[in-house]
Amino acid sequence: MGAADIALIAGVVFVWGAFSARLERFDVTAAIVFVAVGALLAHLPRPAEDLRPSPETIKVMAEVTLVLVLFSDASRVRFADFRADLGLYARLLGVGLPLTIALGTGTAYALYPDVGIWPALLVGAALAPTDAALGASLMSDHSVPARIRRLINVESGLNDGIATPFVMLAIAGASSAEATKNSGLGAALIELALGVIVGIGVGGLGGELLRRARRRAWSADGFAGPAVLGLALCAYATSVAVDGNGFIAAFVAGTAFGNLSGRESQRLVPFLEEAGGLASLLVWLLFGAVAVVPAVENLTWQVGVYAVLSLTALRMIPVAVACAGAGLSRATVAFVGWFGPRGLASVIFALLALEEIGGSSGPALTIIAITVLLSVLAHGITAGPLATRYSAYMAREKTAPEHTSMPELPPRALTRRI
Repeated sequence: MGAADIALIAGVVFVWGAFSARLERFDVTAAIVFVAVGALLAHLPRPAEDLRPSPETIKVMAEVTLVLVLFSDASRVRFADFRADLGLYARLLGVGLPLTIALGTGTAYALYPDVGIWPALLVGAALAPTDAALGASLMSDHSVPARIRRLINVESGLNDGIATPFVMLAIAGASSAEATKNSGLGAALIELALGVIVGIGVGGLGGELLRRARRRAWSADGFAGPAVLGLALCAYATSVAVDGNGFIAAFVAGTAFGNLSGRESQRLVPFLEEAGGLASLLVWLLFGAVAVVPAVENLTWQVGVYAVLSLTALRMIPVAVACAGAGLSRATVAFVGWFGPRGLASVIFALLALEEIGGSSGPALTIIAITVLLSVLAHGITAGPLATRYSAYMAREKTAPEHTSMPELPPRALTRRI
């Protein structure tokens, strides 16, 4: 990647930042823009090796971005704030998400029985997390009941962390099926446990220390934000150093930090989100540069069928099952079921798999890439119109439980507006 490429990328970041609000009014999201720029760069006449970053660069960028996203999302999970609707969150995350992974895995295996169970699990788990950023206009539309926006927001913020162990297990299995059969499951459970322990220790200690330091004015305002960034990376690196799962450590550390640091997390996490947001833009660009063209070239009817099912039945059926008996209307269940965009987490999982297992992943990466592309377009285009239609319906149902008063979550920064 030469100086001209870097200049172009930096210029696109600036232009997007300058006109992002205006573009979002036309349902043009950062994901659409940066995937398109990445694909354009991949097509410019030059030797391929001049553009494609090294595998190490792609892996590091994907890992760092995922760490920042997991930590910042989890840091917003303050248990006291979620008690009022805890049952509904538990339904979506404890019933709907596992069912989505199971149905996605089974469907991938049925369409591609020869690829094996591990690539099928990779597809099912990587495409289970949702990304509310792809429906940014919906999340900022206050005519949609706050309870429903909050539900979509919380689910999107937590399901990537919950799906991560399944993705890592699938990548390990696809890398070495025999090794995973013999010791991989036990090793994965140990890594998960170590990640939880490290996350609680680093995040809890860091949150308590920062809260005390800020209370005594020991921490300068200009450096408190970078301190949280360092804490997120510290949790990840510490876990990796002791052979634990670094991503789980980052997620758990964010949860511990958010609950022990008190209001300080509300003031400081936006810095982390903005840093993660910039990294996210580059991840979308890398996705467009290294994954989109091969995916389109390898597009088959099976891939198209899976992509459509992933955004419809494989998402909406689990949501309907999870919400059964919760008192929500059919319109609300359908609305929540549709707005499960596949975005940043799925892209990062795909890039990690690409660099870990390469060509042996078979059609798995093609399915993920095509599904994300379809989601970027479909959810970006429909977010505004369907939110308006749903809001009009709910305005007529003034006594519906969807109108139950719920406090607004603090707005996410750039990370969740892409």
